[in-house]
Amino acid sequence: MKIKASFIVVSFVCVCILCGTFFAIKFAPKKNPFPPKGGFPQEQETASVRTMVAERKTLHAYVDTNGEIECESSVDCYPDIGGKIARVYVALGDTVKKGDVLAEVDPSEPGSYYVNSSVYAPISGMITSTPKEIGTTVASSTAITTIGDVSNLQIRAKVPERYVSFLKRGLKAAIILEAYPNETFSATVKKVSPVLDSQSRTKEILLSFNKTDSRINAGMFAKLTLFTADYAGRPVVPINSVVEKNGKNCVFIFDEDDSTVNLREVELGNSVDNMIQVVSGIYEGEKVVVEGMTSVSDGSKVRNISSGLNAE
Repeated sequence: MKIKASFIVVSFVCVCILCGTFFAIKFAPKKNPFPPKGGFPQEQETASVRTMVAERKTLHAYVDTNGEIECESSVDCYPDIGGKIARVYVALGDTVKKGDVLAEVDPSEPGSYYVNSSVYAPISGMITSTPKEIGTTVASSTAITTIGDVSNLQIRAKVPERYVSFLKRGLKAAIILEAYPNETFSATVKKVSPVLDSQSRTKEILLSFNKTDSRINAGMFAKLTLFTADYAGRPVVPINSVVEKNGKNCVFIFDEDDSTVNLREVELGNSVDNMIQVVSGIYEGEKVVVEGMTSVSDGSKVRNISSGLNAE
């Protein structure tokens, strides 16, 4: 009887343990073995951006073209009568004054003799072309030599038709000469042609150098940067900092207080090269994101890694 009672007690304890385990498993909180839609939440990464301070700057619109340097005054010298050159009194590079005798022409023909006819300098200046040699037969339409006023040089250039509305006297230009590629000379427009060349679709302009420089010679080739207009009074930002959102031009403004960026709609003005004016939407001194715009959205937390820019 004692053995039977012990067996009953042991069996009852085992049943209780099994029941307890069953109910513990059945009513325990269930965990979803599958991740929620979109995956398990992850910590958002902080994007890196570079910024630049929006400053009021003047944009200088310009036109690049080429030109030739020439004497402001240049005159070919002709004899009064045809014949053979008997004497030459000047050489290339000589300085002469108005009225000086340059050469003599002998108009004599076989069987007749005439007094030599003198060729005079019509202006003061320098002999800029090699005179004809003695013995050369010339006519009254043959130039003996050329005199140029090398103390007053000018640049003759042509500007494409699409820019003629900007042309006027007084425009400034920067000049680069092949002989001095690392130096810039300044010049000013003094004359603008009243007509357009129908063949080249260009208009001719004449410019004078702002300073006399003995290194500049007539005949040199010049590269011109002609400044046509100045755009001032507005904050300026790089064009690539402007992004389009819902058909509107916007920029991201960096907020230093909480290291976030805010999307701001802007109205744009004139542009030159890779810079553009902002008419409205930002204020001078605000920091505009110029790199990393595609990695952020309105309100994004960012890290400003600007270095070498005027952002700090």
